[in-house]
Amino acid sequence: MRGWAAGGLLLLYGICNALSLEINVDPEVQAFVDEQVTLKCSFRSFSPITEKLTVDWTYQPLTGGRMETIFHYQSVAYPAVVGTFRDRISWVGNVAKGDASIAIQNPTMNDNGTFTCAVKNPPDVHHNIPQTKLTVIHRGFSFQLTSAVLLSILVFLPSVIVVILLLVRMGRKLGVLKHRKKSGYKKSSIEVSDEPEHTEQGTCRGRMGTWCLQCVDTDDEEPY
Repeated sequence: MRGWAAGGLLLLYGICNALSLEINVDPEVQAFVDEQVTLKCSFRSFSPITEKLTVDWTYQPLTGGRMETIFHYQSVAYPAVVGTFRDRISWVGNVAKGDASIAIQNPTMNDNGTFTCAVKNPPDVHHNIPQTKLTVIHRGFSFQLTSAVLLSILVFLPSVIVVILLLVRMGRKLGVLKHRKKSGYKKSSIEVSDEPEHTEQGTCRGRMGTWCLQCVDTDDEEPY
């Protein structure tokens, strides 16, 4: 019985040692184009912090492909000098406080992808592997399609369609008038007297229409 208890304690001790380094990150981070963004990474180690502690950040695009090491730290920071993030990564962490965060300058939409923070503090080298999904967008387009937006679209869309149809109809009428003018069309005095009076004559639109017709008749009529 004592043997089983001793074995259980040893197993528990081994598990604690194996997972003695714990890392936490933000699962999702949203950033705006050309505005600096910080990728936070905190860790907790049961061993004293020494100069052997290392921090590595890796990146994988949303489209997939191989993972790229974009930052390394061991006593001093070693940002990437080649690749997508060349000269754009800066160290903002503090290992004494369990902080292994980095910042990205001038992010673009091409930076969208998954970032992984890995910390090793020998003998604590085994830990979870958390990931941060970065989404970079334009600030002017950071809105969600809510029910209010959908309702607005449903209300204004028919109005826009009606306006377009009216413009098309007015364009056709204007084309007919131009065609009549070019073809020498003119109205007789009987046709003019037989036309019903429009109720829109009192309005600005009605007066303009009457004036246009008078101009056409004046230009087309020939002296008898």
